Amino acid sequence: MAKLLSYFYPITKKVHSDYSGTLEITWYNGRKHLDTKNANYSYGSLQRILKFGLEIINLKQVNSVLLLGLGGGSVIETLRHDFSYSKPITAVDIDPVVIDIARNEFNLKDDPQLQIVCEDALLFMQANNNQYDLIIIDLFIDTKVPMAFLALPFWKQVIDASTSNGAILFNASLEKTKSAALNEVIEFLKSHKYHTEVFEKVNNTNTLILSKGL
Repeated sequence: MAKLLSYFYPITKKVHSDYSGTLEITWYNGRKHLDTKNANYSYGSLQRILKFGLEIINLKQVNSVLLLGLGGGSVIETLRHDFSYSKPITAVDIDPVVIDIARNEFNLKDDPQLQIVCEDALLFMQANNNQYDLIIIDLFIDTKVPMAFLALPFWKQVIDASTSNGAILFNASLEKTKSAALNEVIEFLKSHKYHTEVFEKVNNTNTLILSKGL
């Protein structure tokens, strides 16, 4: 019924998160979205933004994915359904409320090829000993990427976790201009022999960075 009524007016349920404040689960025009007060967290524009980046990656060469920032699970849906990607995905999110929403509101199913880890991405990366062919980084709190994820110690760990010919897809910013910290990340990736492309105003909003090992 909510899906049908959403063609006439949005239907929103609010859920409190200790990390993101008030989260809004909204039916609109027959689709369900996860939003904060100021940003789309899953489905909607975010899904389109990351799909743009995934379309540039040869997923046939990707045998493992690390997703930092699960949200409602729209990236996993895009990989599984739009690209028929069936190989292992490890998804990390600090917020148990968001993980619960992904499972119960967006029907994200546990399966042998999906591992969901409830942990701070910084701590996860510090302890990580695995390597991945594709690392997707989507670590927003509302409209901001926490500064720890724009710091070079984190990015050194990302590079260590990337296979030699792997790819890194970073949903980097909602800002109109790139910050000094983000420019430093871009130069750091380039200096470590990554072919790095910067796409600004993807879907008229976000800066997206794609780096591939040479």
